[in-house]
Amino acid sequence: MIPLLGRDLLAIYLNDHLAGATGALELVRRAMRSSEGTELGAYLATLEREIEEDRDELMEIMRRLDVGTDRAKVAAGWAAEKAGRLKLNGRLVGSSPLSRLVEIEALLLGVQGKLAGWRALRDLTADEPGLDAQQLDRLAARAERQIEELRARHRTAAGLALRERR
Repeated sequence: MIPLLGRDLLAIYLNDHLAGATGALELVRRAMRSSEGTELGAYLATLEREIEEDRDELMEIMRRLDVGTDRAKVAAGWAAEKAGRLKLNGRLVGSSPLSRLVEIEALLLGVQGKLAGWRALRDLTADEPGLDAQQLDRLAARAERQIEELRARHRTAAGLALRERR
């Protein structure tokens, strides 16, 4: 069993990941809306569903470990995504190909963080009966697949955004 101080730190860690997942959900939804009707939009719809499922599984893990939700931290994750919309993208109104590239990069970073989180929890399974090694292995494998899919879309988005001369 994880000692008391370690459990406090685990609660903070899990809530940090929950805040990140909340921000990622908002980001993927925004990116999906701006890419509606395209292959990227269809992919982002699938990714949105998976991020939502991963967030639900994280909350279930937190319940099993008796870790409460830090609502302020979750709200901060939501607000951080909203603040990220204010960055300049080379256009006065609307999105640009650069917006798409930066959104994919942010999602890629988020999924890499999620993978690191699943792996960190996986390393604790011997000491924490509330953690399921098979569940964490499955979640890590999904994150690895998501990273590969996002990398492929990143290459395409980078080519489109950085070659555009308008």
